[in-house]
Amino acid sequence: MKKITAFIGSARRKSTFQAIQEFERDLKQYGEIDFEYVFLSEYRLEFCQGCKVCFDKGEEFCPLKDDRNVLLEKLEHSDGVIFATPNYAFQVSARMKNFFDRFAYLLHRPRFFGKTFTAIVTQGIYGGNNILKYLEKMGENLGFHVTAGSCVSTLEPMNEQQQKKLKQKIRKSSEKFYKGLVRSTPPVPTFFRLMLFRMSRSSIQSLDESYFDYFYYKEKGWFESAYYYDISLRPVKEIAGCFFDLLGRKMGQHK
Repeated sequence: MKKITAFIGSARRKSTFQAIQEFERDLKQYGEIDFEYVFLSEYRLEFCQGCKVCFDKGEEFCPLKDDRNVLLEKLEHSDGVIFATPNYAFQVSARMKNFFDRFAYLLHRPRFFGKTFTAIVTQGIYGGNNILKYLEKMGENLGFHVTAGSCVSTLEPMNEQQQKKLKQKIRKSSEKFYKGLVRSTPPVPTFFRLMLFRMSRSSIQSLDESYFDYFYYKEKGWFESAYYYDISLRPVKEIAGCFFDLLGRKMGQHK
């Protein structure tokens, strides 16, 4: 049985919640699924103070004591994750953005490899596709295997045609998500993801060894590995990886 957790950035149990319910119904047609709803409004998550302690010393030294680790455990214990938010002023909701801010250290030290991710955005008229792209980028940067999400119009009242279109979009997303869940091999990184990894590690390798990012990369063996996880790269990407290493070291010398 696969464990799926939906993190919802809306306090209302209306359009976004209903879209997730539709997603759950579709997903459960493919196999046994344990589905959990996490409403961020029900958790105490303080605003990030920008002290950078989580970057420099480690997240356990964060001065804020709230429900961050509770939410982290839910991420870690899931096989698949969904981020769902309404379009608020052409961006994710404030709760969802604060959620990302509090986990910003994970963008330095991604860890959710082997887990599948998708996103759902609900909106009135327009702007949601850019939000969807943002959420999918966040998923990639956190280490998830990202499958195409959905941006659905939920302007009230919805007519029959609009409801049908919503169901079709959600159905397609749930099918792709399930295929990601049961995928047996890890995805091969794109040139862009490979470049980010190689250049990031070159930058981190130039840090003082007291920085937690340095310790984390060293402990994971990422200073020597081809990528974040064990993957066989074709010759062209092996050559590109060596070039990105060189480029990263060159940039580090000019700091």
